[in-house]
Amino acid sequence: MLDVERIKKQLEARLEELGERVHDIEDDLRSPSNPDFAEYATEAEGDEVLQSLERSSLQEIEQIRSALERIAEGSYGECVTCGEPIREKRLEALPYATTCIKCAS
Repeated sequence: MLDVERIKKQLEARLEELGERVHDIEDDLRSPSNPDFAEYATEAEGDEVLQSLERSSLQEIEQIRSALERIAEGSYGECVTCGEPIREKRLEALPYATTCIKCAS
């Protein structure tokens, strides 16, 4: 049987971790640039990577918040497309999954 409370705690912990990551990334991106051109070019490449990590973290944050809302509403674990239950193994692997395997395919 699906342990929704355990999953909720995992989601909340991941949400906190991602929030800290985004905060750290924003701090890094706000730091002053190096005036040396070669160093600036290297930093610019690093900033692009950080921005990509920030975007993916923010996307995961939204997915987690949505999953937590579904838990609160009592609809967690139901496929948003067909309404059938999402298999427990899928939710363990991807706790913010919104669709069953069949609908996701």
